[in-house]
Amino acid sequence: MAVSVEDRVTEAARAAVVATAGDESSVGPMLGSEPGADGLISVRFACTLRGYNGWEWSADLAVIDDAVTVCESALLPGSGALLAPTWVPWSERVQPGDLEAGMILPYQAEDQRIIPGYTETGDEDRDAIAIFEFGLGRERVLAPEARETTAERWYRGSHGPTAASAVAAGAPCATCAFLVPISGSMRTMFGVCANEWSPSDGRVVSMDHGCGAHSQTDAERRASEWPAVDPVIDSTALDVLDLLTPDPEPEDAMDTQTETSAEGQPVTVTEPNPDGEPLAETAVSADAEDSSAPESSSEDAEQEKAPETPAE
Repeated sequence: MAVSVEDRVTEAARAAVVATAGDESSVGPMLGSEPGADGLISVRFACTLRGYNGWEWSADLAVIDDAVTVCESALLPGSGALLAPTWVPWSERVQPGDLEAGMILPYQAEDQRIIPGYTETGDEDRDAIAIFEFGLGRERVLAPEARETTAERWYRGSHGPTAASAVAAGAPCATCAFLVPISGSMRTMFGVCANEWSPSDGRVVSMDHGCGAHSQTDAERRASEWPAVDPVIDSTALDVLDLLTPDPEPEDAMDTQTETSAEGQPVTVTEPNPDGEPLAETAVSADAEDSSAPESSSEDAEQEKAPETPAE
């Protein structure tokens, strides 16, 4: 039975891709063939390798005078194949937000965003800044195109007039006391927020941006949602106070107090003299003081009643 050229092309193509895959189980059914110029034909087979969904085995064959010759075979991605991202040079891989503490970006001599500081712009305000930068400031400054791009990016960003907080704000940042102005040509469009309660604190905001932390706005004081109740006194909780045990007296006060012996007799307490000599003993018996008081009173009365004796 004669074998057609198509069958021989299919068999040769499958044998070629199996040799390339190294395992016949990695080659699936035939997906189709596409004729090319000068007798070339490409035959595609499904790939059953794990992780290569959508990829195809492809074999290119040349058919001349019914003779089939394999040119090459390879594994190629199909229309739905999962591909790696396009390779990007290392110098172009850094994106905004990638820079972290301790990282340093390489110097770019041909950076299109900046120009020499002495470049004349025609604007008196900008030229005045350029004159300062030429002798006393930076070697290179922001180019006009980069300045416009920066202003557009800031204005369209989350701190511009289209932000949700700005739409709901009652007043713009231009009238807020926490707006710190900036210098240069952007001073009429942007400023820096200095309100620690604002979500834009420490960030550049447009003059028509806004938030709920504006210095001139106020919120209505609403009553508490909790119902007001009368105070409750807990009568079951008692504070126990010890009234029988007296408080200890300080040692200094004990120097002048009366001491009593075990038999109940009064004891004389002698206080030390700061000069080194003992003071007179003091009777500490209250009864003795009371008994001596009437005697002294009667003696005084007798002296008053006695007649005076005239002098001879």
